[in-house]
Amino acid sequence: MQAVSLSRRSALLGALGGAGALAFGSATAAAHPLRKPHIAVATNEPWGTYHVEPLLAEIASRRWRLTQLVPDLDGVDPETGVDVSTPGRFRHPDLLVLTGAGEWPVSCALRFPLSPLAASSLAYLGPERAPLARTVRRRLRTVTSSSRAEAKAFGGYLGVGRGRVRVVGSPQTDSLPRRAPEPDLVLVVTSVTRSDTGGNAPGTELLLAAAERLAAAGKRILVGLHPREDRSLWERYEISEEPTVTASAKAEAAIGIPGTVFPLITAVGTPVVGCVDAALSVPDYLLSVCSSTIGDPGEAVAAVESAALPDQRIITDAVGPVGGSAARLLDAWEGALFFRREPFHDRQHVGSEQFA
Repeated sequence: MQAVSLSRRSALLGALGGAGALAFGSATAAAHPLRKPHIAVATNEPWGTYHVEPLLAEIASRRWRLTQLVPDLDGVDPETGVDVSTPGRFRHPDLLVLTGAGEWPVSCALRFPLSPLAASSLAYLGPERAPLARTVRRRLRTVTSSSRAEAKAFGGYLGVGRGRVRVVGSPQTDSLPRRAPEPDLVLVVTSVTRSDTGGNAPGTELLLAAAERLAAAGKRILVGLHPREDRSLWERYEISEEPTVTASAKAEAAIGIPGTVFPLITAVGTPVVGCVDAALSVPDYLLSVCSSTIGDPGEAVAAVESAALPDQRIITDAVGPVGGSAARLLDAWEGALFFRREPFHDRQHVGSEQFA
């Protein structure tokens, strides 16, 4: 889940430096076509570089540069392979990509008023209109999403029509694992519970209790940790060293708080059960890929044992095109860089890619 309420507001505003920042640098409107572009990304989870990591191979193959803008370096995972910088140390981006319209990405857009903007949904956002979206909407040169279903939610979030959102697929599906389920193995998919990065995710207590019921019923629990999750909550179980999508190939079923990885897990071929708290707002397309949802831990065992994949059309609508997604995303950014304005329309099928 990408939309969070930042608890470090002072750090964000301090990183921008005040009104004079609007004139920072001598930004040009676009990269010169003979020079490799330098892309900056600003996300609703300012210190979370994991949404950008699946793009690094394609970025390198094009010899582009990509930097994620962060309020400070203290909150960045030291093992990340993503280049990071505070805005004050960054001259100007050839293209600034916003993955949401939260406080931090919008502040970065105001910091670099002459840089062209793109909006790309790299993690799910609810369909509710973002209050700050109007600040950047007119500057957007391209808007991308992973799937038709996500495009509807992202368009509503930004306040743009679904027809303006280009469907490119999720870079995380460019190398899906081959499914080989192990008997009685259940993948528990966590969300965010660390209070310093957005507060407890509704449903965490339900998921913890559901995991206990499953373990008591003889299921082997494998935990797929969200990158910002509190690891100590789950140390009683085996914690996967692999990314959650990769780990899902070994599970008979997955259970968790519905989030970005849910459609991707179904693309692998593993059914998912959603733990839904009354305080949790989840886009309909994430619920649609669930075999079932539970609101009581006592329902967990039966739901997991009977879990099945939804209709293939539902999976395709939620996942989008599989294969070549990182390349399609960067093609869209390249069009924004060099003023190749293409008519915004729903591109669910591009070239010869395969679907989930």
